[in-house]
Amino acid sequence: MEKPDFDVLLPIFRDVSYPITDFGAVCDARTDNKEAFRKAIEKCNADGGGYVVVPRGVWYTGPIELMSNVNLHLQNGAVIFFSNNPADYPLINTSFEGLFMYRCVSPIYGKDLENIAITGEGVINGNGRLWRPVKQWKMAERNWVETINAGGIVDDTGDEIVWWPSETNLEANKTLIPNPALYKNKEVCEKYHSFLRPVLLNLTRCNRVLLDGPTFQNSPAWGIHPWLCKNVTIRNINVRNPWFAQNADGLDIDSCKYVKVYNSIFDVGDDAICIKSGKNEDGRKLGMPSEFVDITNCIVYHGHGGFVAGSEMSGGLRNIFVSDCTFIGTDIGIRFKSCLGRGGVVEKVYIDNINMISIKNEALTFNMGYDMDTKEGQEITPEEVPEFKNIYINDVNCTKAGKPIAISGLPQMPIHDIHISNFTCKTNAKVELKDCHNIFQTNINLIKVVADDDIANSCAELQ
Repeated sequence: MEKPDFDVLLPIFRDVSYPITDFGAVCDARTDNKEAFRKAIEKCNADGGGYVVVPRGVWYTGPIELMSNVNLHLQNGAVIFFSNNPADYPLINTSFEGLFMYRCVSPIYGKDLENIAITGEGVINGNGRLWRPVKQWKMAERNWVETINAGGIVDDTGDEIVWWPSETNLEANKTLIPNPALYKNKEVCEKYHSFLRPVLLNLTRCNRVLLDGPTFQNSPAWGIHPWLCKNVTIRNINVRNPWFAQNADGLDIDSCKYVKVYNSIFDVGDDAICIKSGKNEDGRKLGMPSEFVDITNCIVYHGHGGFVAGSEMSGGLRNIFVSDCTFIGTDIGIRFKSCLGRGGVVEKVYIDNINMISIKNEALTFNMGYDMDTKEGQEITPEEVPEFKNIYINDVNCTKAGKPIAISGLPQMPIHDIHISNFTCKTNAKVELKDCHNIFQTNINLIKVVADDDIANSCAELQ
């Protein structure tokens, strides 16, 4: 497969530095440096742009708003450590998980900007631990005891025992999740302010964006979320969230055009590298596909999926290229997911040269029955039926997986025209196909797992 070479425009900055210490920043891990960041960024922007420099040290702060022509540069050893007090993060009208809603503003955010970057060798820590609920089964006993001793409330009334940061958050979960329309009601959302966890970095309608070098970690929700952006380059970054972290995706490219992601590492609590384009009616009305996205030479450790398309794909995904990536110990390797109610078309996806080690479930899956909020059994319109087609997957090698390939479409819209070639997987399961047609399989090699392989893979998981 030969990828087309499309251009992604990079930002350019004046060679002028604005250290945050020149604007009153104090490195004591407790002084709120929000005003110092604001003043440095505003001055840099007013002068025509340049580098807002974060020196070595731990810099505690509230949310940081980026501005055009500003490169937020973290020197080696610099840590931006965000407040975890929800009162520091006002509600804004934004998008999360594909729906328009009120949500806490992100620790780092920017809207309608040109020529922006976050660079350097430092760490951006979202301090998300006390924002997120935690399921007991995901934690060792000692960690669970530490969690509940920190305060909050334990809900043991459902199928899972869950710790919540507060009784208000537990009430919000029972109120808002079954009634998504309430996310658009500001009065209701203010009541449940602390429940509306922000993504660590959100960029909305920005053009010429560069993320190069830093580590992004411990997000309250998703890690990095470019939405409605163009000309986005993401390279040489690390995204780290605890494996037990709820909704802790790594990167969610959402209704963006002309994106390149390469030489980056992900180790997260939910899906790792995701392509999205809005959810259900909100996504279809917006009608902004993610397209011309190139992902190459990335490594994923823990994650629900290594590369993921969906499930929020109602605006469509097309011209997506994924190559030369390695997934080590992810729950699923390559994951396509959607459900009735979404609508949208996923097509022209090209995946090549993927290596996987110790995949818990499927090495490759297409699942149209993703049941988080499916309209299965309800009355639907034709525009609510999603479609996956014209997808090409070549040269996949997997040392071990629970299942090799599982494709499950819809009776209303079978998955079709999927081309899989040169696929090798150690597994004791078979290929599963349901509600699909024109699934072209060439050189599919399934190798039985033996006891020695189990030992080797157990060792690999510890690497």
